[in-house]
Amino acid sequence: MAGLEVKRFVMPVDWVARICHEANRAIQSLTEDPAPSPHWDEAPQWQRDSAIEGVEAAKQGVTDEELHEAWCESKRADGWTYGPTKDADAKTHPCLVPYDELPVEQRAKDALFRAIVETLA
Repeated sequence: MAGLEVKRFVMPVDWVARICHEANRAIQSLTEDPAPSPHWDEAPQWQRDSAIEGVEAAKQGVTDEELHEAWCESKRADGWTYGPTKDADAKTHPCLVPYDELPVEQRAKDALFRAIVETLA
């Protein structure tokens, strides 16, 4: 429609991070992840901070692969290492691998995260 201005609703970063986190939880539930993330309100601060950092990175237009690499760098800087199971106490995570080694459902989570940010932030 010519001349019609469409206004975009831009949400605060922490709102978008919450939505991304909950979308991630939904995928974890559907794929029967053995260690799903807690609800945003019960998530530890480091997990909420990680989602907010991811939103900030995605706002810069990074690719899914770059988003994953940034997440890996952040985890490793905090002492996390690769492990066959996700264990917050031991700081191990099975997704601490190169992007091309991620299972398809994990890549889908990265794509969904970025799409949510592109739509709402």
